[in-house]
Amino acid sequence: MMRSLHRWPGLLAALLLVVLSLSGAALSLFPAAERLTSPQLAATLSVADLAARIEAVHPQVEQIRRAPSGRITAYWFEDGAPQAAIVDPATGQDIAAADPNPFQRWLTNLHRSLFLGDGGRLAMSAGAAAMLVLALSGAGLVARRAGGWRRWFAPLRGPLAGRLHVEIARVAVAGLLLSSATALWMTASTFDLLPDRPTSPAFLNDASGQTGASVAVIGRLKKTPVAELRSLSFPDPGDAVDVFTLKTDRGTGYLDQGTGAVLAWSDLGVWQRISETIYMLHTGQGAATLGLVLGLTALGVPAMAGTGFVLWLAGRRGRPRIRGNVAAGHAETIMLVGSEGGSTWGFAATLHAALSEAGQTVHAAPMSAFDPARYRQARRILVLAATYGDGDAPASAKGFLDLLQALPAAPSTPLAVLGFGDRGFAAYCAFAQTVAETAAAQGWRLLIPFDTVDRQSPQDFARWGRSLGAAIGIDLILAHQPAPPAALPLTLLSRRDYGTDVQAPTTILRFALPEIALWRRLAGHGFGRFRAGDLLGIVPEGSAAPRFYSLASGLRDSFIEIVVKKHPGGLCSSQLFGLEPGDTVSAFLRHNPGFYPGCGHTPLILIGAGTGIGPLAGFVRANTRRRPIHLFFGMRHPTSDFLYDAELADWQRQGHLRHLATACSRGRMPRYVQDALREEAAEITRLITRGARIMVCGGRDMAAGVSAALTDILAPAGLTPALLKAQGRYVEDVY
Repeated sequence: MMRSLHRWPGLLAALLLVVLSLSGAALSLFPAAERLTSPQLAATLSVADLAARIEAVHPQVEQIRRAPSGRITAYWFEDGAPQAAIVDPATGQDIAAADPNPFQRWLTNLHRSLFLGDGGRLAMSAGAAAMLVLALSGAGLVARRAGGWRRWFAPLRGPLAGRLHVEIARVAVAGLLLSSATALWMTASTFDLLPDRPTSPAFLNDASGQTGASVAVIGRLKKTPVAELRSLSFPDPGDAVDVFTLKTDRGTGYLDQGTGAVLAWSDLGVWQRISETIYMLHTGQGAATLGLVLGLTALGVPAMAGTGFVLWLAGRRGRPRIRGNVAAGHAETIMLVGSEGGSTWGFAATLHAALSEAGQTVHAAPMSAFDPARYRQARRILVLAATYGDGDAPASAKGFLDLLQALPAAPSTPLAVLGFGDRGFAAYCAFAQTVAETAAAQGWRLLIPFDTVDRQSPQDFARWGRSLGAAIGIDLILAHQPAPPAALPLTLLSRRDYGTDVQAPTTILRFALPEIALWRRLAGHGFGRFRAGDLLGIVPEGSAAPRFYSLASGLRDSFIEIVVKKHPGGLCSSQLFGLEPGDTVSAFLRHNPGFYPGCGHTPLILIGAGTGIGPLAGFVRANTRRRPIHLFFGMRHPTSDFLYDAELADWQRQGHLRHLATACSRGRMPRYVQDALREEAAEITRLITRGARIMVCGGRDMAAGVSAALTDILAPAGLTPALLKAQGRYVEDVY
């Protein structure tokens, strides 16, 4: 609901909002410029002194006005023609013409009404209303994505367009809320939809009949500082009953032109003060700094419109359209989806179609929209949940566990949980498992036992579907065809072969960086944004399942590099080994934020063996800030398997790599990388107690050996690998 409330006003009113925001941002400059160019008033200057100085220069002065910026403008008649000028309050002399700025006037008309009169004002007020809805719904979505209001500024992940959209919103939302709300108030005031109370006192015809009082000696004018003045209108000396009209920040009054006595006075009421404050907040008149801040926030609107449109397009491309989605209150089956990249939604669409064909009414929604109170006719709830990173909730499941745990009692509707993941990762379906365990602890009855789908397997999904169909009494056939990823051709630039002499062929493949469209860069698609540690997906000929290789390069390197070991009978590795410079292969990118080194200058301990050196070499290559990096690398033999040997030597000389320790499993004195760690146990302990982060990449057996060695090394310091993992200081990318 909130997403729709945010999406459609944004899409429908995007152009209008861009015009509204850009014109408003431009207008915000004028109050500041006016404030900077206006002569500064002396703190002790009174209205009487100012009026006397101007009257000495312009004897026929009719009115003096002070703008919120402090600018003083005098109006008079000369040779029967009206004149006006900006004056210096210190001398009363003219310093500039008072002609309105034509560009400012043009911008104002554009901003207020699109040059269309009242109809244009209504259109712009509709734009302001859309902005208010967008700001409120956007704030709610940001809080949901961040994991709550207290985590408003929590780090983000995901495509560049999404991160830019949210980061701008975080900063700009308060200003946009203020601008849109005040705009609606001013529109309502323009169309007399708000109470209108008189601001001037009732005029009483009790003037003395005298004329000629000098403004310099009128008591009320002497007591009123210029800083409070809004306007002073002079009486006609030929009309004995005419009066001075004084308007200040406090109120409005009439002064006798002969005696200077106050004939009537009316203080500003609460309503007028509110209206004037709102005008100031919206226009910046009288608050130039605030106006500039609001103008800057307004500049975020075009950026958010652009990134929002890119996200909308990406969502339409990456998330399948679910047809016949029944409202939550009328559905027999509630299907909740937790997805990070969109692939789980593909399975959800297949399930939705199959259930609908079997005569079931189905409602599909993100897990973050979980609301049992709405499921009035539900007979079952199905949860399809992927896992992000090391057991975390995916993007569309943020807050689900909190909602589940906050329930006063478990729903009577039975639950089925299906996890999606990759058994190659330690946290296989960990989030879905947590959902199932939490629901069981709450007393929620399970429709069928918890199950998983490995590597998007259609067979696993079909098997689970048969179990679900048997439980609800229908013949449920789930024939899911995963959508092929959008791949791009990569051209091989060079290859470096190792290990052929020891029957363990390994190669470093370097591909040219493909051309990427701007919108794909913003959306994070293709190869518009990547770093070492991300994954290169390759779909080999004869298979629908992609193979993933850790990247040894980042976007700044201007090439794509992977390390590949040839496996006997390996479909993908055999094809890659057959590539020669100039050949192409289709590939796609998958971000892997759980295996990034992070920022800062704390020491980094990199541990890898064999092809696991790939991303670690990429981290060292990118270490231009000379963060202390200690690399432990295991290989078979230095003459055949020392991957990146020349580069590592160069990186050491350049300061990218502080220390290198190698271990060879073949030769006279075979040892493994965990043995190298034990030999430097004291230094390892010292680095970790200083806050060092450990990153392990390679085979599962190697990773287990490293964990065992570190357990022994860290025991005297009261630390364990499990504790470091919980702190985010020990991460693995194993296979």
